[in-house]
Amino acid sequence: MNNLENLNILITGASGGIGTSLSMAFASTNAKLFLIGSSQDKISKLQKKLPSRDNINYFSVDLSERENVNNFCDSIIDQYGGINVIINNAGITEDNLFMRMSENSWDKVFAINIDASMIICRKFIRGMVKNKWGRIVNISSVVASTGNPGQSNYVAAKSALNGLTKSLALEVATRGVTVNSISPGFIDTAMTAKLTDDQKRKITEKIPMGKMGTGEDISSLVSFLVSNEAGYITGQNIHVNGGLFLT
Repeated sequence: MNNLENLNILITGASGGIGTSLSMAFASTNAKLFLIGSSQDKISKLQKKLPSRDNINYFSVDLSERENVNNFCDSIIDQYGGINVIINNAGITEDNLFMRMSENSWDKVFAINIDASMIICRKFIRGMVKNKWGRIVNISSVVASTGNPGQSNYVAAKSALNGLTKSLALEVATRGVTVNSISPGFIDTAMTAKLTDDQKRKITEKIPMGKMGTGEDISSLVSFLVSNEAGYITGQNIHVNGGLFLT
């Protein structure tokens, strides 16, 4: 990974499967990390997996509440001046058939998957533009492109995130700020580890490469996208799903 010294990097959903891989990838750099988890318990578990370094900062923030997100961002600006790299990775699902889906489930999925990302981008984008350098990577999903029964709220939210990525990329393209999204498919995490062998078999049969991806498949691409070498890539949604998008 390129030298990220003197950069402030924010990762939401840092304690989840993909988030842990992202946190591990950037923990070995000289950047100052701001890692957000949804609970103190999850943050404590993440902290045990990472090296004890002064450049790593941990936060428990309920991203479903706009006030919490705004207050967190304001405190980072006041104490550290802002963020240079945003990795919007936090996401939740509350699946149900559309006819049975509650408005509360719809709102909660949107709050975390798109609203929190919007607020975070809006709060820190001004500093990036002023510095004429910045990186934003939004973690979307393959289902934003394919659709998925029982996930209309999640699909709609991730589709909105892709739209935000493209529009924001166009607005800041001349300012040295890139904005991209990544669409993972099935990733081998603690969540998928709970599936039965039969469930895993049915999933992998749908994937042209015949296997699930790893958190490192995502973190390696994110590492590239935030580097100077990726400075001419913006407004893209990159699929990392073993060809699942093609089926």
